[in-house]
Amino acid sequence: MSNFNLGDVSRETIERLHEFESLVLKWTKKINLISSGDAAQLWDRHIVDSTQIYALAPNVGDWLDIGSGGGFPGIVVAVLARELAPERQFTLVDSDQRKCAFLRTAARELNLKVKVLAERVDKIPSFNTPVLSARALGDLNSLLGYAEIHLAQDGIALFPKGANWEKEHEEAMNTWSYDIEVITSETNPDATILKIRELTRV
Repeated sequence: MSNFNLGDVSRETIERLHEFESLVLKWTKKINLISSGDAAQLWDRHIVDSTQIYALAPNVGDWLDIGSGGGFPGIVVAVLARELAPERQFTLVDSDQRKCAFLRTAARELNLKVKVLAERVDKIPSFNTPVLSARALGDLNSLLGYAEIHLAQDGIALFPKGANWEKEHEEAMNTWSYDIEVITSETNPDATILKIRELTRV
């Protein structure tokens, strides 16, 4: 378990997360950041779900979030870091120009240390990042391919996954060797967060 509790952060940080929630709902009417069915559950299904990812990372070092889309977890973890690790820099990558416009607006309005790249993740230079995250971007095999390019040798990758993670893990082991820790999601007992280190090709 990540043992992260929103009670661990200030009222200002909670308010900033609620500001982000409002921005997502406002922009979703224009560019479909989340599904219409998720709007009523936005706080638990996307925001709280993203906060637990922050707690699984070391509290130092820059952070690369790929396929950032609606800002989960990228903007959410940057909001937490604004209080908990203010020197930390975040880079969010998404190939959708409209979603990048949203991410830049959110970062500016919430005063976050976030840089947004409107690029395909396989087209950007290697980041050598200590922390890499991706939520709902692809299967584990493709995510590990991105991690091979962008994750520092001693870095940590954090990939939230659904109930089929074991099948993806079995397939990925044909190509990759890695240390894996499987954390049950606090917001959905059928979901997990995969914490991956020491990635190499088989």
